[in-house]
Amino acid sequence: MRVSQTRQGRQPSQRQLRVGEAIRHRLAELLQRGDIHAPELEGISVTVSEVRMSPDLRTAVVYVSRLGGEAGDELVALLNRVQPALRHHVAQAVRLKFAPRLAFRLDTSFDEAARIDRLLHDPRVAADLVTRDGEAARDDEAPGPEDDA
Repeated sequence: MRVSQTRQGRQPSQRQLRVGEAIRHRLAELLQRGDIHAPELEGISVTVSEVRMSPDLRTAVVYVSRLGGEAGDELVALLNRVQPALRHHVAQAVRLKFAPRLAFRLDTSFDEAARIDRLLHDPRVAADLVTRDGEAARDDEAPGPEDDA
């Protein structure tokens, strides 16, 4: 799981991370088993990649993507429509003083990783990664602090 920072620049607390992970597991289970009675969700494979909790644990931002990557905005709109039912199921499984409000967002981290991968495989960038000996530099041969001397 990614370690994110809040708007104030602080990292999330251990409790925020633990509650977010519990909610992520429960949502993934609900969406996989089809426990939500919404005909629009049938046959759709959803990946719940991360849940970020607010410091007061009243809001959970849920990052989702559709398996295959297409129609992400439609998926987010659909999940936001069935949010009350999902919130009810999450509240039953994850015992908190307040049931967190679920806000669904499209996870673009996979797209960003693919973009970086394409950049690294670009011939112009690959030329910069070639060492003086003409061999391509490998990740496991990265110079360490002991190589500077």
